[in-house]
Amino acid sequence: MPLSIPDRELPASTGKLSAPIVLTTRGAAPRVGRVGDRQSKTRQHGDIVGKPVYFRVLGSLEMLSRTGDNIVPSALKPRQVIALLVLRRNSVVRTSELIDELWEENPPVSAMTTLQTYIYKLRKLLLENDFGGALRTRAGGYCLTLPDSAVDLHRFEQLADQGRAALDGGDRERASALLGEALSLWRGPALADVTTGSLLSAYVTRLEEIRFRTLEMRIQTDLHLERHNELVSELKSLVVTHPLHEQFHLSLMTALVRSGRRHDALAVYRRLRENMIDELGLEPGQELQRLHQSLLSSAPSPQARAAPPSSPSAPPPPDRQKAPRPAPPAQLPPDIADFTGRKALLAALVQVVSEPGTVRTATPIVVISGMPGVGKSALATHLAHQVRQRFPGGQLHVDLRGSTRAPRDPAPVLSHLLRALGVPGDEIADGAEERANQLRSATAGRRVLVVLDDAASEGQVRPLLPSNPHCSVIITSRHRLYGLAGVSSTLLDPLTRGEGVEFLGRIIGPERVREDPSAIERLADASDGHPVALRGLGSRLASLSTYSAGALADEVSRSDQVLEEFAFGDHDVRACFDSSYHRLDAAQQGFLRLLSALPVPDFTAAAVAELLGRDETVTRRLLEHCHEHHFLRIVPGPGRPRYTFPRLARAYVRERLLETLRTYAEADRVPRQRQLLSEPAGTGRSPGTSPNSGGVAETGNRG
Repeated sequence: MPLSIPDRELPASTGKLSAPIVLTTRGAAPRVGRVGDRQSKTRQHGDIVGKPVYFRVLGSLEMLSRTGDNIVPSALKPRQVIALLVLRRNSVVRTSELIDELWEENPPVSAMTTLQTYIYKLRKLLLENDFGGALRTRAGGYCLTLPDSAVDLHRFEQLADQGRAALDGGDRERASALLGEALSLWRGPALADVTTGSLLSAYVTRLEEIRFRTLEMRIQTDLHLERHNELVSELKSLVVTHPLHEQFHLSLMTALVRSGRRHDALAVYRRLRENMIDELGLEPGQELQRLHQSLLSSAPSPQARAAPPSSPSAPPPPDRQKAPRPAPPAQLPPDIADFTGRKALLAALVQVVSEPGTVRTATPIVVISGMPGVGKSALATHLAHQVRQRFPGGQLHVDLRGSTRAPRDPAPVLSHLLRALGVPGDEIADGAEERANQLRSATAGRRVLVVLDDAASEGQVRPLLPSNPHCSVIITSRHRLYGLAGVSSTLLDPLTRGEGVEFLGRIIGPERVREDPSAIERLADASDGHPVALRGLGSRLASLSTYSAGALADEVSRSDQVLEEFAFGDHDVRACFDSSYHRLDAAQQGFLRLLSALPVPDFTAAAVAELLGRDETVTRRLLEHCHEHHFLRIVPGPGRPRYTFPRLARAYVRERLLETLRTYAEADRVPRQRQLLSEPAGTGRSPGTSPNSGGVAETGNRG
C-alpha cells in the first residue's frame, strides 16, 4: 500500500505556525501546503458533504453544513461554547463550567442570560441545518448529543489507534500509512482560532500531546522502513521549530547518518547541545550522547546497522549483546495525590506483592475486582507506587480495555511489553504464544512489576504473566477472574462514611468540612461511598466557593435524577455503569429492570421466582450473573444468599426501567395517533375505542 499523506502543517505544541511546511511522500516531489488553500479545502471537505453537521477541532474550529460550508459563528465566546460542548459531547457540561470558561474569575451579572442567548442561537443554527434536538438542556447544564463520526477528532484517534495496533502487530507499512492519514486531519494547532479558558486550554494541551506522540511514532516507523532520505527535510523543519526537542534531533541524526551524512549529524548534535546548555543548563540525554560518541569513534553507525548485507560474503551485523542495555521501563501512571482510605487492605497487598516467603516458586499475583468506578485502578496505581522501588528491573503498565466493547488482543500487548523490556522490534515473534515465551525469557532474572489494568478475562491475562517468582503482577478487573489459580483476590468495597468524608475534605479543603460537617456526612451517605460520585460532588463544591455543602446536600436529597447530581466534568457515575449494562444480553437487562421495581430491600432467588412467575433455577442463575457484574451485592448472613441493590446501581437500573417504559409508551402512542388520523370524519368514536366496541375503550392484552 503506497504512502499517501495529504498536505498538512507541522505539529506544534506552543504557538501557531505561520510558515508552510514542505512535505514529501515516498517517491514523490516535495509539496507545499497552507491552511486555507482552496484545493486543499475542497479535498478535505469531500468526505463530509451530505452529512447534517460535521465538527472540526483539529485546527481552526469549523461547523460544516451538508454542502461543506463553514457555519460556525464568528463571535469569540459562542465559539468557546461550541468547542467545549463538542469536546465533551454526549455528556453534561455544567452551566458553572461554561461560565468559568467564558469569563473565568470575573463573570458579569448578566453571565447566565448571556450564556442562555448563546445556547439559543446555537440551537437555532443546528435546527436550520437539520440537526435539531442535538443540544438539550439537562439538570444544571447542557448536553450536545453527537455521533462520533460527526467529529474529526474521533477519526484521528481511530486512525492513530489502528496505526499503533498495526505497528504492534509488525505491519510497519500499514502503520506508517494509517499514522500519516491520521496526522493529515490536522489543519493547524488545535482550536487555533478559539480563545481558550482554563478548561479548553487543558483539552488543547492534551490534543497537542497526542499529536506529537503520533508524529514521533510515524517518524520512528518510517526510519524502520529505511525512508531516511525522505525524512531528512521534514525533520530539519521540525528541529528548527522545536530547538529543544531531543527525539526529533535524535531521529534527524539517525536519518542523516543512514543517508551517509555523518558530518551533518555531528553539526545537529552541536547545535542541540549549545541550545540546551544556554536555555536549560542541561546536557543532551544518554541516547543522544551514545549516538554522538559512536559517530566520533567511528563505531558502526545506525546506517550500517540498518542496511542489509550487500552480498553473501558481507560481514554479519554487530553482536546485539554488546549494545548498551536500555533503561528499565517506568510506565506507571502518576500516583493519586488525594488517595484516601484502604489502609489495612493496602498494607496486606503490599506484603503479598513485595514480601516473599522463605520459599516461592510462583509469581505473586493480586487481582482487584469490584463494581464500576469503585476505585480499582486508583488502588492498583497507588499500590504499585508504594512498592516500585523493590522492582529495579522496571514497572510495566497496560490498559487492557476489558470493560469496553473492544478489549485488547494479547498479541499486540505482548509486543508492547517486549519493546519496553528492550527486545528489538525485528526480534519479536509473530504469534501470541511465541511472544508469551519471549516475555517469560525477557523477565527471567529481573525483578519486574507488571500492572494489567481493566482485564476482560482470564484468557486475556494468562499470556501476559511472567514466570519469574521475583516478579509481581497486579490485575484489576470488573470480574473476579476465578480461573486464575493461586492468586490473591480482593473484592473492593465502596468507601466507608468516614473515608468518604475524608475524601471530600481532601478535594474541598478541611475548612469547608468544618463549616458544616453534618452536610458533608449527608453527601458521603448519598454517594454510597462511590469514589466517582464523591469526586463529582467534591468537584462541584470546589468549583463554586460560595455554594454551601448544606445546599448541595438538600439538592441531592430532593433530586429525582440523583445520578445527574453526581456528574461533573469527566466524572460520571452513569458512564461507569453503562459499559457493564451493555455487556448483559437483552434477557438479563430486562430481568435486572424488573428487579429494580420490587418493593423490598433484599430478596432470595425463591422469592424473586415466585414474584415474577419464573423457574427458580433460571432465576438463581440470572441473579448470580447480575451479581458477577456488580449490579447486586449479597447481604451477609446464614442460609440461602439474599441479594440487594447497591444504592447507585439501583438508581441506574431504575433510570433504565423508566426509559424502557417511555419507549414502549411512545411506540404505543404513535400507531394510535395514525389510526385516529385515518378515521373518516364524523365517526364519533373516542380515542382508544374499536369500531365494534360501542364506545368502550380497548384494554386487551398485548402479550
